Amino acid sequence: MDIMGLMKQAQAMQKKMADLQSELDAVQVSGASGGGSVTVTMTAKGNVKGLTLDASLLVPDEKEILEDLIVAALNDAKAKAERAAEERMQELTKGLPLPPGMKLPF
Repeated sequence: MDIMGLMKQAQAMQKKMADLQSELDAVQVSGASGGGSVTVTMTAKGNVKGLTLDASLLVPDEKEILEDLIVAALNDAKAKAERAAEERMQELTKGLPLPPGMKLPF
């Protein structure tokens, strides 16, 4: 492949990456814990958009339990966001001759 062809491919990839970043801002995932008593919604880029708590969890003596449930729900949502981003990145890079294990963006 000539240098001009490589440059065109790089420019096309740059545009696709910018489009993907915008898309990841729009994709929302939800994570939950405590059987759904705590729910976190975030974008695939990791920005938290919402938190829902079941009223039964608002017991002053059980503050630490609620904190643990919130952390667990955040981690669940984060894992789902990362999977969503990875799936979209695989779609974007499909057909590119990348070495095994190489991930974009660098």
